[in-house]
Amino acid sequence: MNLLELFQGIGSLFAQDPTIAIGRIVLIILGVVLVLLGFKRVLEPLIMIPMGFGMTAINAGMLLKAIPVDGAENDLTNIMIAPMESSTEGLMNVMQIDFLQPIYTLTFSNGLIACIVFMGIGVICDISPVLKYPFTSMLIAMFAELGTILTFPIATAMGFSPGEAAAAAIIGTADGPMVLFTSLLLAKDLFVPITIVAYLYLSICYGFYPALVKILIPKHLRAKAIQLREQDSRTISPKARIIFDVVACAALCLLFPVAAPLFLSFFLGNAIREAVMPNYQKLLENVFLYTATFFLGLLLGILCDVNTFADPKVLKLLILGFIALGVAAVGGIIGGYVVYGINKKNYNPTIGVAGVSCVPTTAKIAQHEVHALDKRVWILQYAMGANVCGVISSAILTGLYVTIIPSLM
Repeated sequence: MNLLELFQGIGSLFAQDPTIAIGRIVLIILGVVLVLLGFKRVLEPLIMIPMGFGMTAINAGMLLKAIPVDGAENDLTNIMIAPMESSTEGLMNVMQIDFLQPIYTLTFSNGLIACIVFMGIGVICDISPVLKYPFTSMLIAMFAELGTILTFPIATAMGFSPGEAAAAAIIGTADGPMVLFTSLLLAKDLFVPITIVAYLYLSICYGFYPALVKILIPKHLRAKAIQLREQDSRTISPKARIIFDVVACAALCLLFPVAAPLFLSFFLGNAIREAVMPNYQKLLENVFLYTATFFLGLLLGILCDVNTFADPKVLKLLILGFIALGVAAVGGIIGGYVVYGINKKNYNPTIGVAGVSCVPTTAKIAQHEVHALDKRVWILQYAMGANVCGVISSAILTGLYVTIIPSLM
């Protein structure tokens, strides 16, 4: 045995095509960068730190020969995950060997992890602003869906099938679980790169959206206070909130049964919050949500091997993701200006960016940009209304795509 066979991670670099080997090195470095950016809070640490470690480990830890499975050996492999394995016998083999295969197969590749995250999101969402400001909140959320709607024809023009185009367009919702769920149903072959692109861009929103707000909204409007109205002092009772949860869940499941797992997860999580069930709240928020988020980030990193990025469609997905999220934010801000006009200038158009359904990130971005100019101005309750409506409108649009697109394929 020579040294390259002994230290197989290094040896495998010399056993591959030089382009692939260079790609692995680049992704190892990128993984380290993501960890550091997450540590510095430039990017979302909850996703980026486990994702960066996973990306580094999968591209460094390639084997020259796989551990034998039923007498067969592969030239290059890893013992982390086999994402494209689908046969029952093959899955049983790799689940006994590959480190993360059981978690991937039983939670990631069937959409369960998306539903768990959605349940946790439901627990942390306050729907009172939605019931206080239903018209303005939903109007802004609908404008923010422009990114999702306009990206679909662009993606089809770039050569994607209707299912792939719809899954790529859902990146514009800025809702990772929604992207994962849609791509599993409509573009299973591309769901790994689509999900990776979506989560990479979600973290970029931290820096991209504040810049967009500064460009599109002048200072005097960003610092505008909203004069209190009668509805601002109205209290929404817990009974009204839980009735909304169960009625909305039933109505949306009736309309879009294919997205029923997402509706059930979100509204059940929110109902547990409204019913004040502290043990369940702690379980869903502190255990389920953070466990699912951790493994989601780690699995995304593990899936970032060089072969994933060798597909020429990935570059197109990077372009489409940027378009989808950019147009979504612009659409939301346009919606903010529309509400500003409807309310006779008694509104802050910065709230529009919160219509993009990355809860609660975009709502916090809106408040932060306002607070930076005038600490006396508080728009968070309005922003959270638009934010939660963004989650609901994104789930509705997902239901529409998943219902309609199969008939076009």
